[in-house]
Amino acid sequence: MINIAIHLMRCYIPRMTKLDQLKRHLKPGAVYRREDLARYSNAIDRHLKQLVESNVLTKLRGGLYAYPKETAFGPAPASDDTLVEAFLKDKRFLLASPNAYNSLGVGTTQLYDQTVVYNGKRHGAFQLGGRKFTFRMKPHFPKSLNREFLLVDLVNNLDQLAEAKSEVLDRVKERASAFDGRRLRRAVRDYGNVRTRKFFAPLLQAPKLTHAA
Repeated sequence: MINIAIHLMRCYIPRMTKLDQLKRHLKPGAVYRREDLARYSNAIDRHLKQLVESNVLTKLRGGLYAYPKETAFGPAPASDDTLVEAFLKDKRFLLASPNAYNSLGVGTTQLYDQTVVYNGKRHGAFQLGGRKFTFRMKPHFPKSLNREFLLVDLVNNLDQLAEAKSEVLDRVKERASAFDGRRLRRAVRDYGNVRTRKFFAPLLQAPKLTHAA
């Protein structure tokens, strides 16, 4: 009788489908490439289509999917870091924005709908999850943003800014002495293009910056 009861219970327990097994590997807030999930499915394209149609996954672009995290205000989009890491398949990148120049006190005030991604793999403009990213390949960039890098980066990208270039450069000359001389010199050396290095060369000879070397 016990064996019969167990058998009957098993008959009423719904079996986990392959799609259910795939869903168990999804983590809220994560972004996945198709190949990341293929290992958990025997029909990955069909399963991905089903998950997108049922709003479990959001398709960001070809081969890239997000599993939104549910909040009290609805599904939350993936963070920029998570999106870019999945897109590049690399953790080595730096997110920046021209808006950050406004904190340097050199007269920039414009706001830009742009996120720049310094990296060693991709170059060009891409939309990920409805957000615009400009990928720029660079051999060297810091692990995180700092004031000295931003100042050098501003001069590197001066032609792309809406402000009057001569006025911004004049303000950079005035403000240079307020920066850490050693760090600024290193940032110019490591991250400045040819024009930027020429611009900063006389400024780095200023007594205060020379003393800080």
